[in-house]
Amino acid sequence: MEAKREVAAVFNELADAIESGQFGSKQRIALTTPGSEHGSKELLDGVRKLIRKRSDIQPVIIGEEGIENFDHHYADCLDDAHRIMEELFTQGEIDGAVTLHYNFPMGVATVGRVISPASGDEMIIATTTGTSATDRVEAMVRNAIAGIASAKAIGIDNPEVGVLNVEGARKVEQALNKLKDNGYEFEFATSARSDGGSVMRGNDLLLGSTDVMVCDTLTGNILMKLFSASQSGGNIEVSGYGYGPGLGPDQDNIIGIVSRASGAPVVAGAMEYMADGAKNDLTAIYNRELKSAEKAGLKDIIEDLKPKAKESTEAVKAPDKKQTGAEIAGIDVLDIETAKETLWAEDIYAETGMGCTGPVIMINEEDKADAKEILKKSGFIG
Repeated sequence: MEAKREVAAVFNELADAIESGQFGSKQRIALTTPGSEHGSKELLDGVRKLIRKRSDIQPVIIGEEGIENFDHHYADCLDDAHRIMEELFTQGEIDGAVTLHYNFPMGVATVGRVISPASGDEMIIATTTGTSATDRVEAMVRNAIAGIASAKAIGIDNPEVGVLNVEGARKVEQALNKLKDNGYEFEFATSARSDGGSVMRGNDLLLGSTDVMVCDTLTGNILMKLFSASQSGGNIEVSGYGYGPGLGPDQDNIIGIVSRASGAPVVAGAMEYMADGAKNDLTAIYNRELKSAEKAGLKDIIEDLKPKAKESTEAVKAPDKKQTGAEIAGIDVLDIETAKETLWAEDIYAETGMGCTGPVIMINEEDKADAKEILKKSGFIG
């Protein structure tokens, strides 16, 4: 009897494929509907948008209402919806899911996907919810790996990576450069600003200057809201693909996040994003990327992120003052004072300042070469 059912299922799939022109298995993507600020109707409208666009995706609805001809599991609260969703994963009934307010374990963060307003190009935001590590800089390095994996899962074979100019950006850039030098393969993006570089500014967000924009989760969360809801005045998110799938070493299921403010277009985009991730085995891609980064020394690089300033039991005094007409950039704002005092300890006068792209050490031109060498050895610059 079981064999007959399997044969019947094969013929049904074949008939559907002939009718739709879509061959191959469909990705079964669940959507939980309780908890939205806009009600389940808005989310179900997103499902209807999706099925008009993608015949290779089979929605599974978890909520109070369903859609005719699609699987429906009743749930009147988000806790029940999550329980049912997890059971469906365990039973192998779904390939991915879209939900909201899902608690990922520590070490897992979500990778968003937006549409840049100035160019219409898509851009990965890594990351947007959750946390990949408790240390900000380590988290951003790990976010870059998750962002690269997500980009590859949606068909970008060699994604370019930019680091958003937030606190910690320069240290992240240094760590990624070390990974790259050690054999972890990826490409840095170049800022659209005239001075270039892989540290991205606000203009680059609008222009979509990079495939993967690396940032901390809180900044990424704000960016997602701005990208997705700016066209609506902020009341409802109407653009993009949601806050993305949770990625981390112990995350097996492909679960994408939308917010309570997400509207139908974002719901449709999020389900499409999860379907592509499931089809291309995002989890396996992420694990390969992580393994490759670890082979390139990820653990040691993370351990070495904290600069090794000169130890002293007393306050470092400034050397005799000199003119400071030269600048050394590329030092993270969190380390700028320590970097200055490291130079003082070597009898090199330095001051701190803020250039247009971030903090700088201001120094006499004749001391610049020696100062750069000291800062490099101490881990402040790459």
